[in-house]
Amino acid sequence: MEHVSLAGRIFRGVALTLILVFFMFPIFWILLMSFQTNEQILRIPPRIYFEPTLANYEALISGQLRTAAGNLQISFMRNLFNSFVLSSAAVVLALLLGVPAAYAFARYKFRLGETIAFTLLSFRFAPPLLVLLPLSLYYQQLGLNDTYFGIVWVYQLIALPLILWIVRGYFEDMSPDIEHAYRLAGHSWREAFTRIAVPLAGPGIAAAGLLSFIFCWNNFVFALILASADKQPVTVGALAFVTASGIQYGQIAAAIVLSVMPTLLLALYAQRYLVEGLSLGAVKG
Repeated sequence: MEHVSLAGRIFRGVALTLILVFFMFPIFWILLMSFQTNEQILRIPPRIYFEPTLANYEALISGQLRTAAGNLQISFMRNLFNSFVLSSAAVVLALLLGVPAAYAFARYKFRLGETIAFTLLSFRFAPPLLVLLPLSLYYQQLGLNDTYFGIVWVYQLIALPLILWIVRGYFEDMSPDIEHAYRLAGHSWREAFTRIAVPLAGPGIAAAGLLSFIFCWNNFVFALILASADKQPVTVGALAFVTASGIQYGQIAAAIVLSVMPTLLLALYAQRYLVEGLSLGAVKG
């Protein structure tokens, strides 16, 4: 058994503490900013000790943003609801389309199969501006512009490639003999897929769905171009805090806390599936 010296344990503890402080300090500072006014935030030198205020959170919840130029109507809670609806619907649709597609790419070899798979993956790496112009034109012709369905559909460019490639790695890692044995017992292909393949690929599906939800939640460009104010997610609605009287730093910090917290809690809750899914995806890649 390997014994670690006292100096080694101290060095490791100090290193871990420094790393933790380095990565957590920005989050801690944003949390502090959310309880300060603009004057307190812009004070030089900055201070950790201050008189906290809930005015920033009250402004977000009530929809009344108080600035030097007067009161401004904002729809932060509506934008927060839009983010949840759009991201959840996009992930559900991507799972319904991507999981069967991942199984087909993993189990069946057909002409141009790899080319199609890499083409779908290329949409994830392509700049959003590359597809925004033709999409906006097609959406106007089809009547999908400024609709929830249209935004959810364009979010498939974010969610579908992630789900397809991560879940495909899980299906390829599974032995097809298990499904063959289940089908020899008199079960159909659909039953083998839903009762054997999908449960065994559960960690990969959970990791892919979690990552897709986070990326859809954080998307800015698609909703900015294709959605009006009443359908915009919170990432676009945050532009309301840049007013004629200046940038409302306290409200922006409070909005970050309220908008990032759901995805952060979701990631912490499902971290086991996320780590397993990413690890297998890296091995298969």
